[in-house]
Amino acid sequence: MKLARRALLRFACGLLFAVVTAGLAACNGGVPIFNPPTPSLPGPQVTIVAGQDPTGVVGQFLSAWDGRAFDTMYALISSPSQGAITAEDFAARYEDFRRKAAITQLRSEILSTQVDSASAIVSTRISYTSGMAGEFSREIALPLVREGGSWRITWDDGLILPELKGGGRLVLETDIPARGTIYDRYGDPLAYESETLSLGIVPGEIVDEEGLLRELSRLLLMNTETIRLKYANAMPDWYIPLGEVSREEVGNRYGVLSGMGGIRISSNEGRTYYGGGIGSHVVGYVAQVPREQLEDYLARGYPADAFVGVMGLEKWGESFLAGRYGGSLYVVAPDGRVLATLAERASQPALDIYTTLDRDLQAKAERYAFGHLTGAAVVLDRNTGEVLAMFSSPGFDSNLFNLNNFNSQYLLGEILNDGRVPLLNRATQGQYALGSVFKLVTIGGALQSGIYTADSTYTCDGYFRELPGLVLEDWTVAKERPPHGKVNLVEGLQRSCNPFFWHIGLDLFNHDPWIVPNMARGYGLGKLTGIGVIEEEPGFIPDPAWKAEQGEPWVAGDAVNTAIGQGLVQVTPLQVVDFTAALGNGGTLYRPQLVQSIQHGEDDPVFTFSPEVRGSLPLSAENIAVIQDGMRRVTSAPGGTARDSFYGVQGVAGKTGTAQDLPRLPHAWFTGFTFRQRTDKPDIAITVIVENTGEGSDYAAPIFRRIMDIYFFGSPQFPYEWESAIGGPTVTPTLPVTETPGG
Repeated sequence: MKLARRALLRFACGLLFAVVTAGLAACNGGVPIFNPPTPSLPGPQVTIVAGQDPTGVVGQFLSAWDGRAFDTMYALISSPSQGAITAEDFAARYEDFRRKAAITQLRSEILSTQVDSASAIVSTRISYTSGMAGEFSREIALPLVREGGSWRITWDDGLILPELKGGGRLVLETDIPARGTIYDRYGDPLAYESETLSLGIVPGEIVDEEGLLRELSRLLLMNTETIRLKYANAMPDWYIPLGEVSREEVGNRYGVLSGMGGIRISSNEGRTYYGGGIGSHVVGYVAQVPREQLEDYLARGYPADAFVGVMGLEKWGESFLAGRYGGSLYVVAPDGRVLATLAERASQPALDIYTTLDRDLQAKAERYAFGHLTGAAVVLDRNTGEVLAMFSSPGFDSNLFNLNNFNSQYLLGEILNDGRVPLLNRATQGQYALGSVFKLVTIGGALQSGIYTADSTYTCDGYFRELPGLVLEDWTVAKERPPHGKVNLVEGLQRSCNPFFWHIGLDLFNHDPWIVPNMARGYGLGKLTGIGVIEEEPGFIPDPAWKAEQGEPWVAGDAVNTAIGQGLVQVTPLQVVDFTAALGNGGTLYRPQLVQSIQHGEDDPVFTFSPEVRGSLPLSAENIAVIQDGMRRVTSAPGGTARDSFYGVQGVAGKTGTAQDLPRLPHAWFTGFTFRQRTDKPDIAITVIVENTGEGSDYAAPIFRRIMDIYFFGSPQFPYEWESAIGGPTVTPTLPVTETPGG
C-alpha cells in the first residue's frame, strides 16, 4: 500500500504537465481496443550514395519526410537551397505544415523521371491525411541538380504543398462535436457538456445564513454543517470556494441564489461533473492536452488545445466520447484570398456511455457513508457483477481539472498535494492485508480438503500454543472477554476465533501447504478481476513457490499468518466484493461490470454489455452453504462479531476483519451480501475498508449497514456513534487498539 501511495503521489503531482498515453484497455463485451497511430521519430541519418540516380534521391527524401527525419532531408537539398534556409527553419516549415493541417499520415509514389546531364525532374504524387479534414493529394515535380557527382533537390515551400509557394498559408477550420455524456444505469447524467457555475462564499457578506445553507446543501449535496465549517474560521472578506453545479441543476432557483448575500457565482463552458464529481475515480475527468503529449494527440487528429480523457471512463472511452473531429483545410494568400480548399470533412457525433452505476446510491453513499474517514466501498449486484457504486475516500472534484473553473485556482493544488492521495482509487488500486475476512478463504480450503466439516470442533482458551516458542493471543484476551471455549467450524467463523483458524492454517500446511494459497486464487485473489475500464492492481497471495524464489522455505509461520489474512497477503476491495458476491449467489464469479452500453442519443446501442461469468468458486454447493450459514451468524447470532451493527436486521450475511498495519491503527473491514429476494431491489454484495481506524465491527460494519440502508430505503436509518447527526462532522478515531488481530 505504501508503494502504491508513493507511485500515485508522483503521478498526481505531474497531472497538470503530463497526460498519460491514451491507448484504451480492452474490456469485456467486445469493445475494440483503440490503437492510435504512433508518429515516427527522427531516425538515424540516411547514408547518401554518391552518383545515386535522381529517383533514388527523391525516394530517400520522401521516406525521410514520412519518418520526420529532417536532417536527412536537409542533406539531400542543393547547396543554394541550403544557403536560403537553415536546417532548423527547414524542419520547422515541415513541422508547422504537419501541425496546422493536422497531418496524421503521408503516402507518396513516383510517377515519372526526366534526366539530362546536369538536371532532372522527378514527378510524384503525395497523398496527405488530415485528422480533421480528411484526405487530399497533390502531384509535385521535384527538380534536381548535379553537385560534385551526386544529385541534389532544388527546394522551396512548394515541395511541401504547391499552394504554399509564394507566401500561401494554411488555415484549418475545425468542426469538433460535443463530447458524449456519461450516464448512470437509469439515464441520469454523471458527466456532460454544460455551463458550469462555480460557487463560493464571502462570510462577511452573508445575510440569511440558514437560507443560504439550505440552498447550497441541496445543490452541492453537502450537509449544512459541513458547509458552515468550511468558512467558520475564515476572515470576513475571504472567498471560500465550495463547489460546482450546472446551470440546469440550479434551474429556476438561480435568481434566488444569486440574490442572496454572501454568495459568489462564476461560470464557464465545458465538462460538468454532477454533484461535484460523484464517482470521480470511476468517471474520471478531462484536461487539456499538455505539451509533453501533444505529438501523440496531433498524430491522432486532435487540435493542440483539445480536452481529452485522463482518468477513468473519460480516458477509457475517449474514442467514443470524442466522436470524430471534422474540419475544412484552406490555403490563403497573403492578402487573405482563399487560394484553394484542400479538404473538407464533416464531424461525426460522439457516443454516450451508459454505466452500471446508480447515481442516487453513489451520491448518498459519498455524502453519508464515510465522512472524513479514509477508505473505500464497492457495491455489486450479487447476481450479475454489475457495479452499482464504487467509492474511494478521500474523493476529489473532477470539475477542478478544468482550469477555466474559478474555484480551480483555490482547490486543485489541495488535491495534488494532499498526503492522503485522493487520486488513488482505493477500491481497485489499494492493496491491503485482509485480516479476518480471509477466514472465508481458509474455511473454504478446510471444507473442500475433506479434513474438516461444519461439525469439526476446537477448544479455544484464548491462546494458540502450537508453534514452538510462540504464544499468540485471541482478540478476546485484549478485550478481557471470556474465551470462545469449544466451538464448531461455523461458530468459529461466527465468532472470528483466531486460534481455531491458526490451527486450521497449521493443520492444512502439514497436509498440503498449497491448499490455502490455491483456494485464495480460486476466489480470484492475487490476480486482476478483469474489470477493464478502470485501472486495478492484482494484489498478492504468497505461496511455497514464491518463497522458494526468495531462497527461503514456506514454513508453518507463513501458513499460520496467511490463514487469517496477515503476513504478505494483499488484496483490493474489488476482489473481496467479487468473491463475496459469489459466496452469496451460490459460487458464480462474475467479471465486475461498469459499462452497460455505448450509443448515440436515443439510437440503438453500438455496443451492449452483458454479465460475464469468469469462473466459479472451487467449492461444492454443500460447502458454500456452510460458509453462508457462518456469515449469517456473524450478523444475527449471539456472539456474532457484527451483531450489534445489524441487531434486528434480517436478510444480511457478512464477515468482519481487523487487519494489522503496524505501527498505525489497523484497517477495518466488513464484507457481506444480502438475501432478501425483493423483486424491486436485486440482492447486493458490499465490501467496506476503513484505513487505520480500528476494528471492523466498530467502523466498517456500521458503514456497510448505512450503505445497505441507503440502497433499500433511500436514506440512512441511524446515526453512527461517532457523528453528531447523519451526514454531520465525524471525529478522528484516536482509540487504542482493543482487538489484537493476530498473526
